[in-house]
Amino acid sequence: MVLCFRLTYPLHGCLHTFLVAILVGLAFGCVMYLLERFLRSLYKAFLLETDKGLSVKSFAVAGFSGAGLHVLLDAPLYDDIAPFYPITANPLYNPSLMPEIYSLCAWMGVFGIMYYIGLLGLALHRKLTKRNSV
Repeated sequence: MVLCFRLTYPLHGCLHTFLVAILVGLAFGCVMYLLERFLRSLYKAFLLETDKGLSVKSFAVAGFSGAGLHVLLDAPLYDDIAPFYPITANPLYNPSLMPEIYSLCAWMGVFGIMYYIGLLGLALHRKLTKRNSV
């Protein structure tokens, strides 16, 4: 139990079970799809979507996979997680994997930043090429 804002609750509660996390991830994906028409200009400014827009399926897959991967990466690190609830044991608990999990997250972050910078460079190149050809 953790004392936070004078409330006691488990640090990793029901949101760190595959069942609830994936359902919440799907719900967030659907909410983000509904907000997409309001956020489309922002998404396009950050090159997160094309002129065609995104489907509800792409938002649902993002929510589903993000939530599931979060639980999968947290489960080996914390013994208070019950990823396969109602089974209360955590068969994935293996704190010796901590350096590998943190390294994986750090390297995937570096890869994501490099990939995004590459997309920005490609978009800028296309924009300049289109402008110069006119």
